[in-house]
Amino acid sequence: MGDFSQRFSRPDAGSHTVEGNVSGPRAAMLEKKRQAEQESFELEKQKRQRATLQSTLGIGSKFQPARIGSVEEQAFKAKTIGLVSAKEFKEAAKQKESQTEPDGSSSKEEAKEDAKRKKKKKKKEKKVSSRLSFMDTEDEQDVALKEVASLKDPTVDTSFLADKKREAQEQAKRKALEQEWKLRQSEMRNEKLEITYSYWDGSGHRRNVTVTKGATIGEFLDRVRRDLAKDFPHLMNIASDSLMYVKEDLILSNEISFADLLATKARGKSGPLFHFDVREDVRLGPLDRRIEKDESHPGKVVERGWFERNKHIFPASRWEVYDPAKVYGKYTIGGGIVNAKNI
Repeated sequence: MGDFSQRFSRPDAGSHTVEGNVSGPRAAMLEKKRQAEQESFELEKQKRQRATLQSTLGIGSKFQPARIGSVEEQAFKAKTIGLVSAKEFKEAAKQKESQTEPDGSSSKEEAKEDAKRKKKKKKKEKKVSSRLSFMDTEDEQDVALKEVASLKDPTVDTSFLADKKREAQEQAKRKALEQEWKLRQSEMRNEKLEITYSYWDGSGHRRNVTVTKGATIGEFLDRVRRDLAKDFPHLMNIASDSLMYVKEDLILSNEISFADLLATKARGKSGPLFHFDVREDVRLGPLDRRIEKDESHPGKVVERGWFERNKHIFPASRWEVYDPAKVYGKYTIGGGIVNAKNI
């Protein structure tokens, strides 16, 4: 028994064993499936081997030299490649001539016809090139204009489309207008402006001073302070920020320029802010109350300390800070309307 057990070898494991088909129908089904997969694998393997063999055979043909000449010439070259005796070479040449003699005339005629066709083609190309090179420039321009005109409909409005030439012209025009406007503004701001004002300390002291239209209220007050210091020495020791300019019952800030008031035709509570002289309504006879009076009153220059002490007393009680965005309506003095309109 010992020798038998040593020499005994079990066959491959599977659904069919020495014990019989004891694994059941499922194992048999799986065995058939594996066999089918193995067969399909072998078929695919054979197909790929054949394809690989064909591709390797085809590669050699790709590197063969190009065939030049007829079949007879190719055969003659194949026979005379390498070391060949004179006798063998002559025999190969005779064999080639004997094969080409019957068709020799036809091949020569075909060669002649090909040469004629090539010559005709070259002549046509020369004619076309000469015609283009000697064409008149006017004719070329006419052709170009006709082609361009044919692509557009002249009745369609194309002003909304982008046009580099038109945009460049508009940009140049805008720059020219901008330069002209800046030049006019500079000339206007350098013009002289005479301002009538009254230094107010409870009573009025009327003065005149000349500044440019581009000057600000702060620059105007500094000029006024130096002018008033001759008669009011205490103003020598204060800064121009300690003074206020009140025009038509509105306190103007130091950053506003006279050019701004003139350009916007600003209105105050009791008169226009763009007239800096003294104007009175001297119309005679019955007045048309529908027409607004154009009276202008001299602006007041006061110290801030005096205003803080007397802002509850008329006329300081009517003063307020000027707001360019506010509409002050009809002109009034002391609470009464001076320019009533019957609309």
